[in-house]
Amino acid sequence: MGVAGCGKSAVGMALAAALGALFIEGDRLHPPENVARMASGEPLTDKLREGWLDAIGERIAVSVEQGQGVVAACSALKRSYRERLSGFCPEIVFLYLEIDPATARWRVGSRKGHFMPASLVDSQFAILEAPAAEERALTLDGTRPVAKLVTEAMSLLGKAVS
Repeated sequence: MGVAGCGKSAVGMALAAALGALFIEGDRLHPPENVARMASGEPLTDKLREGWLDAIGERIAVSVEQGQGVVAACSALKRSYRERLSGFCPEIVFLYLEIDPATARWRVGSRKGHFMPASLVDSQFAILEAPAAEERALTLDGTRPVAKLVTEAMSLLGKAVS
């Protein structure tokens, strides 16, 4: 979890591979209307995020019910979003990839073929609620290399790195 450009997809894919888990790319589950809004520079409201969060939560829950490990990339910027996702899977653990606004703007502005414009990065920081101590969340420095983040995440999750 984290703002656009924090490395959710890259770290999530690598972590899922290391765990032998399914990877769910949350961005692919946005309805076309949400993608169009964001592509035009309009930030999503809480109401517009509800169905998207539910789609991610449902995919996570189905995978867990089938005995499949799962890693999902999802911004989950607010505590209420994380609580909504936890409703689908109470044992969910969030990895918060923390980065600064300048790094996020640079990364989002540098990527090709993604609907999220760099102009929306500030709106994400404006609503970001970093996980509180009592949440099932681990905070990692999202500016570190992907391989190091995966190793650290595996260690924090109590998993052996293969």
